[in-house]
Amino acid sequence: MDREDQTTHFGFRDVPLGDKQTLVNDVFHSVARRYDLMNDLMSGGLHRVWKDAMITTLNPPRNDAPFSLLDVAGGTGDIAFRAAKAAGSGFQATVCDINPDMLAVGRERATKQHRDHQVSFVEGNAETLAFADRGFDAYTIAFGIRNVPRIDAALREAFRVLRPGGRFLCLEFSTVDVPGLDKIYDLFSFKMIPPLGRAVTGDADSYRYLVESIRKFPKPNAFAEMIRDAGFARVSWQALSGGIVALHSGWRL
Repeated sequence: MDREDQTTHFGFRDVPLGDKQTLVNDVFHSVARRYDLMNDLMSGGLHRVWKDAMITTLNPPRNDAPFSLLDVAGGTGDIAFRAAKAAGSGFQATVCDINPDMLAVGRERATKQHRDHQVSFVEGNAETLAFADRGFDAYTIAFGIRNVPRIDAALREAFRVLRPGGRFLCLEFSTVDVPGLDKIYDLFSFKMIPPLGRAVTGDADSYRYLVESIRKFPKPNAFAEMIRDAGFARVSWQALSGGIVALHSGWRL
């Protein structure tokens, strides 16, 4: 059990550790129907480039060889659909997300794209996955791990459910490393994104949290060390778009 005095961050606020998941759920309940549209508006479409880079790195087999992907915190199916499009007939993806509203959007998209035979959706918690040990060839999580209350627990679960030789890939916002761009990025993030969220979704507070949560996420080297501590080998990361995001990789050997 969690100690009552344990706290974590929710954006720039300190909150009881046990409360964070409920607060995060409220954020994504609020924005689920406009989530993908807001991603386009906030990133100028760059999130598509970043996600394509993730799929290129994943490199699922293009033949009929079996390949099983677990995409965590990917409720709307964006990563799973991209991977399915790049893969061959042996590809299967399971999208696991704690938020039923996001999953509902994903299931609708799967039906419209005729991908429901390849992509399934399961409600679940990244910290306590309801999947067998060593059941997947790859684990992906895009822009979701910073919302997990216990990141170390989620990483250990990722390691557990991967087969030996399986790959972990995490796409997450990072630390801008281009002088001048950091100030522009901060100005856009704090002054533009919350009002944009209000205009598009009717919710500025959720997008203020999302902006703040980026600043509280560990630096790339520190996060890479957390991935190693979970048991992964050959851990590496690549900065994209001047460090706005980073693509982290690790292998279960």
